[in-house]
Amino acid sequence: MTQPAAAPRLQRIEQALREAFPDDCAQVRDVSSEHHGHAGFDPLGSHFHVRLRSARFAGLGTLARHRLVYDALGPMLRQEVHSITLDLRTQ
Repeated sequence: MTQPAAAPRLQRIEQALREAFPDDCAQVRDVSSEHHGHAGFDPLGSHFHVRLRSARFAGLGTLARHRLVYDALGPMLRQEVHSITLDLRTQ
């Protein structure tokens, strides 16, 4: 079975989240196909949805939670990802 073209980028996002949140559960989906023809579309993956459950989010507001994820993904967000939606909760 062949992997979709976006798998390497998706896998790098998953790996970065596993490193930053080693004891937590992250699910990453490539939703680029929903944006075909829109600005920023890249067939290698440009639009992603992340669902992450982490005890580290306890007591943090939305902005602080997002910053933790942005820090984990670093340059990928600035150079390779056009859009990312985040569903971040404690459990």
